[in-house]
Amino acid sequence: MSESTTTVNSAPLSLADLWDPLYDSFDVDLIVKVLSHTAFSPFFTFFIPLFFYFQGARWPEPVLVLTAFHNVAVSAFWFLKWYSRLYRNQGNLLFGPGRPDWGEQLVVITGGSSGIGELIANTLAVRNVTVVVLDVKPIVTENYNITYYQCDVSKWEDVERVSKQIVEELGHPTMLINNAGVVQGKALLDLSPQDVQQTFAVNTLAHFWTLKAFLPEMIKQKTGHIVNVSSVSGMVGMARLTDYGASKAALINLHESLRYELDHVYNAPGVRTTLVVAGHIMTPLFATVRHPKSFFYKFFFPSLMPVDVAKAIIAALDEQHSLVLYMPFYAHFVPLLHMFPSYLRDLAQWVTGCDYAMQDFVKISGRRSEEGPAPAELEKRAKSF
Repeated sequence: MSESTTTVNSAPLSLADLWDPLYDSFDVDLIVKVLSHTAFSPFFTFFIPLFFYFQGARWPEPVLVLTAFHNVAVSAFWFLKWYSRLYRNQGNLLFGPGRPDWGEQLVVITGGSSGIGELIANTLAVRNVTVVVLDVKPIVTENYNITYYQCDVSKWEDVERVSKQIVEELGHPTMLINNAGVVQGKALLDLSPQDVQQTFAVNTLAHFWTLKAFLPEMIKQKTGHIVNVSSVSGMVGMARLTDYGASKAALINLHESLRYELDHVYNAPGVRTTLVVAGHIMTPLFATVRHPKSFFYKFFFPSLMPVDVAKAIIAALDEQHSLVLYMPFYAHFVPLLHMFPSYLRDLAQWVTGCDYAMQDFVKISGRRSEEGPAPAELEKRAKSF
């Protein structure tokens, strides 16, 4: 089940309704990115004490001591961060893993007929990658590298049948992107048993089914890459997202347990795993979510463009490292909310408005409407990556 578009009050929602390219581009993520390449860059800060030295400053003058200490602290932070990644991926301090030979990859994307999955599929296809899309609705594309299989990934029988067909016709997948998702947007007592079953079947159980179908060959070959797309709602509770948040929390635990099983049970550390913990993404799945419109909110809690999430996932596949991607920047701090006193936790819930964002939510249903990006536009975006 992929993300599809909908209409509210008979007027289709478009990207222009959700995002202003000038107003919404300036946010804390941009500031962090700039600072990481300047004031908190080991390379950049290395030249600051040198500058003061050649200006006549001598040790132990405060300006030289402070700038040198700043450089050492920044360098230590990035070294520890980099070493942590190398340790997780059995890397080498001097030599990183080689780039994947994309012409040899077979990538399976669940929920790839729209939204993030569609962007990834078209982008990889432009790179001459063989892409398989599993969805209940066909993908509209002009890329001949993309093969569509109708499959309800929430059902093991469907996944088992289609996986055998894929292996027989195309070969064994080398990368799996679990992207399919569904949201109900209802309060707990308004959820029907069918709603709860559908949410967990698509958001959680489908990952078990695709892993059982495609992981054995990756373990046998000692190589591969699994990407699971989760949400910040899997780390912190929000009103009207009881089923969705619980299903994403289960996915996060599944991902972490899988990593340790690959390392210690199956002896296959070369099978990489990437977890995406994302905030609000401006896909049709959450098109009717309502967030505060203040500059403060948009600056500190920006919504994500689908293309940015797609680029981050493809970059992770390129790096061939196991990663956890927190997007946007505030997502890094969400796990810490459980350590806050209750009044600070409630303040965070109030500032973000997350308990009211789903108040007027309209569930997306029906086929992919024509207001979505045209195949030609998607291919153009893909080439711009």
